[in-house]
Amino acid sequence: MAILVTGGAGFIGSHTCVELLEHGFEVVVADNYANSSPTVVDTVQALTGGPITGREVDMADGAQVDRIFAEHHIDAVIHFAARKSVPESVRMPGEYYRTNVTGTINLVRAMLAHGVRRLVFSSSCSVYGDRYGGQITELARPVPTNPYARSKLTCEQILRDVCGARAEMSVLALRYFNPVGAHPSGSIGDNPAGAPANLMPLIVGAATGRLDRVQVFGTDYPTKDGSAVRDYIHVLDVAEAHRIGLDYTRDRRGMRVLNIGTGRGVSVLELIDMFQRNCGVRVPYDVTGRRPGDVASLIADPSLADREWGWRPARQLQNMCRDAWRFEQRTATCA
Repeated sequence: MAILVTGGAGFIGSHTCVELLEHGFEVVVADNYANSSPTVVDTVQALTGGPITGREVDMADGAQVDRIFAEHHIDAVIHFAARKSVPESVRMPGEYYRTNVTGTINLVRAMLAHGVRRLVFSSSCSVYGDRYGGQITELARPVPTNPYARSKLTCEQILRDVCGARAEMSVLALRYFNPVGAHPSGSIGDNPAGAPANLMPLIVGAATGRLDRVQVFGTDYPTKDGSAVRDYIHVLDVAEAHRIGLDYTRDRRGMRVLNIGTGRGVSVLELIDMFQRNCGVRVPYDVTGRRPGDVASLIADPSLADREWGWRPARQLQNMCRDAWRFEQRTATCA
């Protein structure tokens, strides 16, 4: 089977490409490389030896998206391509709707035009908003608090409406929580093209001295130590969930939503401490005020994936820290 992976050169996309190739799929990557590099596709090829093709595509350009389907046989799609920074979305909401929503509309139009009916959509736990202090189930009402989260929820609604209109469509939206870590080889990891926005790359940067220190945005949240709490999951577990999700769409129709997380909440300060203890390095940090759009706590209830797939994430937080540090050390050595 040939799988189109949009955003396949990015952090989660590249690890999912490895997972797919290692399980016998062919992969076509569509990426504009705004937050990644074409060399990632070459690295995935070298790591797996599998059949992978990289194409530079702007998902907001409908003609470019259609051309991918016209020039490649595609059996199913995994859609990662999106902007993903909460604070940036607050500053640039129009760009987030253009990339995330318009890109999804263009993708669905091309799929329908070329008879491709199976899609795994990269959604986000951020759609749940700031109303839930404990584990969040898929039945919780989404109340997003920032443009990034609202763009993801808008995409979900578009896909739900498409499934309502086209009975042959099978869509799985994975609301995953906070992917961190890297491939154990150190070959690929979270390496954004610009300044890092996610916490783990910021921690790694402060540990190496590339960044002065980590900014801890708020220690006055109603959490155990006052810093924001998140559900961190290894990127390889997220990649595996997308591959399993493809199988899930094979014999089903309509729209389905599933949480992908560990069910364990870890605060910002706890993650910094865990990284220091497991990697043997110091991570300097400063405490500053809250950021607009951030929420206090996001923790998955992952039981539905366990019941329906018999699957739970396998990797621990210690592995996430060590793998992220290994990727940084290998990247620094090769630079």
